[in-house]
Amino acid sequence: MIINKLKIKAVKIPLEKPIPSGKMMIRSADALLVTLQTKDHIGEGMVFTLNGTRLSLLRDMILSLESLLIGTDVGMSGAFLKQAWSELVFLGQRGIGAIALSAIDMAIWDLRGKEANKNVSQLLGACRASMPMYRSGGLRLSASIDELQKEAQDLVHQGFKSIKMSLGSKKIEVDVARVKAVRAAIGPDIQLMTDCNQQFNVSHAIQLGRQLEEYRLAWIEEPVVFHHHDGEAEIARALDTPIASGENEFTSLGMIEMINRKSADILMPDLQRMGGPTELMKVADLAMAHNIPIAPHLFTQMSLSLAAAMPNAIYVEYMPWFAPLYKEQLMLDQNGEVPVPTTPGWGFQFEPKAIKKYSY
Repeated sequence: MIINKLKIKAVKIPLEKPIPSGKMMIRSADALLVTLQTKDHIGEGMVFTLNGTRLSLLRDMILSLESLLIGTDVGMSGAFLKQAWSELVFLGQRGIGAIALSAIDMAIWDLRGKEANKNVSQLLGACRASMPMYRSGGLRLSASIDELQKEAQDLVHQGFKSIKMSLGSKKIEVDVARVKAVRAAIGPDIQLMTDCNQQFNVSHAIQLGRQLEEYRLAWIEEPVVFHHHDGEAEIARALDTPIASGENEFTSLGMIEMINRKSADILMPDLQRMGGPTELMKVADLAMAHNIPIAPHLFTQMSLSLAAAMPNAIYVEYMPWFAPLYKEQLMLDQNGEVPVPTTPGWGFQFEPKAIKKYSY
């Protein structure tokens, strides 16, 4: 099965309400939808930026790999990946090169599944038929305590058994009060994660973490700037609550550094920053060898099938931004888990009407 065409479509998905994050005001999620064509099948992948920042630069980077890709037999895609990673050395294997390569590798895995008439999870050897899924993207710093409690209860009523909220106040007592309020609203049986969005220093994070112990958090995510792995390790040693991190690191090289420094109790590799599914599965194996759980970051429609084949995967993340792009929708079961699809490829396909609606 020979790849004979690469196509890229840019889409912009405005958010219903702008989100103030730790670093910017997020107004839209802008994606490049990448399709690879063979004689019989189409494979799909996707990468994105926030607010469209440097999206055209990312598109050019993907196109720079086209000459290596066209004519590749999907069954020999490892040769393409080997050559692409080699050529990226000069400009750096972390950063935009890895992101560009990830979009292509996603589409290759979709093609591989469709050629074999199997879901990607089945190609890899799934070890579960459903995955716990936590709801992300809500419970923001801009919400009042009353708004937090109502939103948290609404998410639980939708069937989520695990939800994540943002922290980041300069005053420890403010964050503690917000966590206390959400825990009171959802009760003791719902898993509650917190995301600090890299807002704290080590001392602040440890003080906050100790005061949050009584609320039985599933994890505290990115308490300090993502590359401060020694600081993360110090926080992880000081707290009983697990520290989760890794979404901003690139490739297995970044993950190895985190593993060696014991920076996180839970690793959160991001599919596009890893360089694609092939590299992400290597990271899962590395983490498994060190007895570290994995919770893949974003890209639920693809991460789901990959996580199903990871014995050490504990969650997939659901951010609703990209749901409108797909024909198929993620559905929770009564246990707050999402069934792993069994249809060929990723089991999720782009919806042409949605692409037209959101197209640049």
